[in-house]
Amino acid sequence: MPVIDGELEIARKQICAEAKQQGLDFYETIFEIVTYKQLNEIAAKGGFPTRYPHWRFGMDYEQLSKSYEFGLSKIYELVINNDPCYAYLMEGNDFVDQKLVMAHVYGHCDFFKNNKWFGRTNRKMMDEMANHGIRVRRYVDKFGLDVVEDFIDKCLSLENLINPYSVYKKASHVKKRDPGSTEGLTLDHAERDILNFLLDFAPLEEWQHDVLSIVREEAYYFAPQAMTKIMNEGWASYWHAKLMTEKILHDCDIVDFADRHAGAMVMPPSGFNPYKIGIELFREIENRWNKGQFGKDWENCDDLAAKKNWDTKAGRGREKVFEVRRDYNDVNFIDEFLTEEFCHEHKMFVYRFNKRTGQFEVDNRDFKIIKKKFLFQITNMGMPIISVVDGNFNQNGELLLTHLFEGVEMQPDYMKATMENLQVVWKKPVHLATVMDGEGRIFTWDGTEFRHSPFGDIKVTEESESDSDKPEEG
Repeated sequence: MPVIDGELEIARKQICAEAKQQGLDFYETIFEIVTYKQLNEIAAKGGFPTRYPHWRFGMDYEQLSKSYEFGLSKIYELVINNDPCYAYLMEGNDFVDQKLVMAHVYGHCDFFKNNKWFGRTNRKMMDEMANHGIRVRRYVDKFGLDVVEDFIDKCLSLENLINPYSVYKKASHVKKRDPGSTEGLTLDHAERDILNFLLDFAPLEEWQHDVLSIVREEAYYFAPQAMTKIMNEGWASYWHAKLMTEKILHDCDIVDFADRHAGAMVMPPSGFNPYKIGIELFREIENRWNKGQFGKDWENCDDLAAKKNWDTKAGRGREKVFEVRRDYNDVNFIDEFLTEEFCHEHKMFVYRFNKRTGQFEVDNRDFKIIKKKFLFQITNMGMPIISVVDGNFNQNGELLLTHLFEGVEMQPDYMKATMENLQVVWKKPVHLATVMDGEGRIFTWDGTEFRHSPFGDIKVTEESESDSDKPEEG
């Protein structure tokens, strides 16, 4: 794939220089020109052209291609967290589009390098993905495509069963894999990194153990992107807007830029746009800290008129947004900076679809309810929190899991499919304690029959996410 040159390279150098002048700090960023088919293929593989083969990537490619051909969607930018960073520009895009994308990409690259939640990611993942691909292809040659692909299917269905916060804590001990031993299978606390538990104790063949370790490693690589989606897109959008409007645009580009930017910022009534929420929150933070709207005096002020006109000329906005970019993920970003005034200004309400009128209508304007629902949706990347409680349940080496129930029941079809795939890996019955239809139940899949029964309280120690809201240094 060719790297950029000519007029586009001149623009890249200017954008890169302006970004650095504004304080952005990023690894070397390599831009490559690709066709829309190549871009869809790379996107289907998570941004890594040399990733291992699997039918799911082919299915994602077909979906992306059809969406593009039917005019339903178009990928404008794709950038990879790596050192150096790799970014792809679509061949044939308008020149103003390419400049916007490059400015947006440099915002992402700064975020990848400096946000603490990316601090433990592999910065040579492009090479590592190629290595994963080589290993999987060797297993395909040795054991056959159907066998290997079927096992990858099982592993990918379990890839969300990790603890994204665990990599920021110092390990207190190192386990040794001994699938024939029951030592360590009865736990003193709930273990959220189920994939690691399976690697330690499931009766896997060596190649299966390696494949599962690949899936787990890639799941942890992608986890920070899911944990910072709003912030990351908001930060990149903040900088593409600032660089383009203040430094890069020519007069003839203004209308085209405004059209592209507005299209990226549109807020659908049935959901939220991370680009829009992210950029507006960063702007809100910058404005507040420039005006001194923080600290005890601000928080203790009950005079609405005084608050509205509050401006101490503190001028700390730029400093604050860089600090937020460094330290926060989406959960504490939204929890700390989303205000009632912001929700009303940007029409962040709970909507419902009215079948009679065929339109979405505001269902709830209560800020506390809106914020609670929003935080719930983004906590744990939107996935249910599942943990291992016992690997020797019923004194028979069976697996007992628990679901941290927070008012929303699990979807039965997904729950059953996950338990079935876990049982294939574990080789013995799998049990899950949760709440369904308002009562506590234990669901069981033994390989042939799916059943459930009531249960009493299971005493386990759940890990608190609040204990992990800031990653450790280093």
